[in-house]
Amino acid sequence: MKVDLLLKNANVLTLDQENRCAGCVAVAKGKIVGIWVTEEPPKGAIEISSQTNVVDLHGASLLPGFIDTHNHILMYGQTMSMVNCCSPSPNQTIKGVLEGIAAKVQETKNGEWVQGYGYDDTLINEKRHITREDLDQVSSNTPVFITHVSGHVAYVNSLALKMAGLTDGISNPNGGQYGKDEKGRLNGVLYEESAMAPVRRKIPQMTVEDKIHAISTASKEYVAQGITTITDAAVFGLDDLEAHLQASKFGVNPMRTRLMIMHHLLRKGAPYGDYSQEQLNKEIMMRSGGRAKLDSAKIFQYGLIQGLPEALSKSYYNNPVTINHSQDSFNEEVLDLHRRGFRMAAHGNGDRAVGSILEAYENALLPYPRAKHLHRIDHVQTASTAVIKKMAELGVAGSFSINHVYLCGERHKQIFLIPERGNRISPLAEAVKHNLLFTLHSDCPITSISPIFSVWLAVNRMTRDGDILGPEQRIDLVTALKSMTIYGAELNFDEKITGSIEIGRQADFVVLEADPTAVNPMDIKDIKIQATFIEGKPVYVKDTVRTI
Repeated sequence: MKVDLLLKNANVLTLDQENRCAGCVAVAKGKIVGIWVTEEPPKGAIEISSQTNVVDLHGASLLPGFIDTHNHILMYGQTMSMVNCCSPSPNQTIKGVLEGIAAKVQETKNGEWVQGYGYDDTLINEKRHITREDLDQVSSNTPVFITHVSGHVAYVNSLALKMAGLTDGISNPNGGQYGKDEKGRLNGVLYEESAMAPVRRKIPQMTVEDKIHAISTASKEYVAQGITTITDAAVFGLDDLEAHLQASKFGVNPMRTRLMIMHHLLRKGAPYGDYSQEQLNKEIMMRSGGRAKLDSAKIFQYGLIQGLPEALSKSYYNNPVTINHSQDSFNEEVLDLHRRGFRMAAHGNGDRAVGSILEAYENALLPYPRAKHLHRIDHVQTASTAVIKKMAELGVAGSFSINHVYLCGERHKQIFLIPERGNRISPLAEAVKHNLLFTLHSDCPITSISPIFSVWLAVNRMTRDGDILGPEQRIDLVTALKSMTIYGAELNFDEKITGSIEIGRQADFVVLEADPTAVNPMDIKDIKIQATFIEGKPVYVKDTVRTI
């Protein structure tokens, strides 16, 4: 048997149904053709030629490539040219944020836009949103648009409001809100995409070529984290779609890519208003050379808890909540998409939002049942036990934004939710108990891309302050690893193709410097990525791993 790649002297964690371990793996034509418990294949088992890439891993651990089922790779690539407004690093104060914006303004021509990302009102020392008055201090002649860390809030200066035609008397848009000061004047804070849209329309759009470059740049960081399959969780426009398809087709994004198409593109009269799921997936695969697939139709039923507000059955300490769509209109749109064969992906953090989503799913499934539909709810931070059970009962999958346990855990207890509810955000142990198919995801750039960090967090649930948040919701390491490998493959309907190391599967691997099952659980996050392979080809390699 001729092989193209041999990975030997490895600690292979197959993550198959029996969680078997092995010592070496052989690959031919992008697929796994041999797995042996020994450090090298038995004599005569394979044929090695001068073209075979023989990699001695010297005891390093080989796992299936990581699958990030909810991220925003295009958005991440776009942020790389923006002002970093994150806290506590590099900015601890509003003054620090303004200094960064001022520096960017100095190198920008009047009339051209300055954009920033990552502002967090709960981590900045002043503990408040940045306003138009703040921004006007450094940018009276340059329009400014800054996004909140959640992606569901934005901040603009007076010039940006003027260019967008937004005045103090404007009414709130459907599903959004314009922030105002105590005198009823616009304060430059925009809640949700519908409120941001008038401003975004005035910002010159990147070309398709620029977006392809952004995806290419971001993909290098993704593969360096061991990621081999991604899902971009919100394709908003046709240019975004075209950029993804070309990036996949021409290999500038080497990862397997799945795309959530925003629901407005699928409505009657929209570009894909008459398409079925099968038709749209076929077109995406054809235009991407088979490298990208349709994941789902994406819809929001309110934003991120950290952005305030999110739809909760019990309100925040100090903030009323709403949901994006009336239940009747939500039910109607979900039913239409379900009947056309689409898998649904609904954004829902608060338990009220998740309950609304489940009602719409059940409303579609009862008259039109479908086996293994795997409609999904993404983030599910505050899902109650009853919600988890209902999701499992309906065959609905969940994808948890586990990184918020570390980043926002203490603030969930102290600011956003009462301690009892804050302790159980991302209730993974209950998902396991009730046999819910679930995955972990980064939501990058909302949080950083690092599957190994997410795995560490699922096992330990440690907050930024070093406390353990809801220890009863911790899960075991193997389950955590599977939630970013084989469970992701199952969510992608690809469990026979990727997600585990088994003969016949695609040769998508990540090489870790240490065995995560053998180290102290608190040290899992410090394990370094040594290499990433997609279909047996190295797409990221550190100096410690030699390939030919």
